[in-house]
Amino acid sequence: MTSAPSAPRPSLAQPVATGLIALATGFASTFSIVLAGLAAVGADRDQASSGLLAICVAIGVGSIVLSLWHRIPIMLAWSTPGAALLVATAGVTDRFGEAVAAFLVAALLVMLTGLLPALGRLIARIPRSVANAMLAGIIFPLALAPVQAAVEIPLLALPVIALWLVLFRWAPRWATPAALVLALVLIAVTAGGGWLDGARLAPQLVLVAPEFDLVVVASIALPLYIVTMAGQNIPGMAVVASFGYPVPSRSALLASGGGSALAALAGGITINLAAITAALAAGPESAREPERRWIAALASGVGYLLIAPLAGLAAAFVAASPPLLIQSVAGLALLSALVGAIVSAVEVPAQRMAAVATFLVTASGIAVAGIGSAFWGLLVGGVVLLATTRRRAAA
Repeated sequence: MTSAPSAPRPSLAQPVATGLIALATGFASTFSIVLAGLAAVGADRDQASSGLLAICVAIGVGSIVLSLWHRIPIMLAWSTPGAALLVATAGVTDRFGEAVAAFLVAALLVMLTGLLPALGRLIARIPRSVANAMLAGIIFPLALAPVQAAVEIPLLALPVIALWLVLFRWAPRWATPAALVLALVLIAVTAGGGWLDGARLAPQLVLVAPEFDLVVVASIALPLYIVTMAGQNIPGMAVVASFGYPVPSRSALLASGGGSALAALAGGITINLAAITAALAAGPESAREPERRWIAALASGVGYLLIAPLAGLAAAFVAASPPLLIQSVAGLALLSALVGAIVSAVEVPAQRMAAVATFLVTASGIAVAGIGSAFWGLLVGGVVLLATTRRRAAA
């Protein structure tokens, strides 16, 4: 009697490939935003390169540890809205040590949220309309960059925008990475080989001593923490949970917050739970069997460790590029996030006035008492929400 043939062993190729695709789209789409944000708060080329290297290592190690420990597809990423916040708050400080202190405070707040669930519930109680309106206001100035670039540097910007638009229709996942590659080619052609002059292609960690300033903490750390939690960590947990996985919120927040704190000392911004790229790893395209999808998160983490040495080359590219062109690529990468934030901000009719007030104040870029617009946008939105809600209740 012949025995039944055994089932073929599932291949690792599919989850590994999915994890590497998530890595490629996440890194290529937004690393320029991270570097632009670091430069906006005073980082020089070596410090920006160090910051990108540090957060790549933190993301890689955190994703590997969390996915191995829990055997679920949980991934970390840098805070893209947080990087956009730095661009929006340019002018608050040009002392990078003060920005690093703000990064450190935001990271410690994330860790505290993991230890104190009540703090997480408090953040979750911030109305989505106000939180998303603040996010939209942060992104809006960068979203204008492609329009400005098309007018001021049309020979460089228009081909990039056109390529992005075509691919957004037919292959949206690759639209921003392809636009970035084309921008790199155009810069290399127009600048010759000089764009690599003086670049340290092998990045080194540059430790930055934090310089605590209450105004900078209020302008950067608090909005960065709120954007990271409300705009990244909470949606990231929701994405993982939507595929049926239990979310280890405490260990995830402690890992991301602890990794952020260590990376901050080398110039890195906050890292958090991935949302969009996590959906790739947690979905059926990663693996048919849900219990094997954690391999995609593991592969992505390993990929981040392997790609970290490219931080110096990335920093050299951004430093040699026309700032408006880099901002335009970043703006294209953030358009989908802007659309989503605006739709969510005006979803509840009773909260639309507060959302609009939050958006306008945040997008204005004002600074009052040296404190940036994101803080004031959140505060004004809360005041307007209370006023309009009470008025309706009284009526």
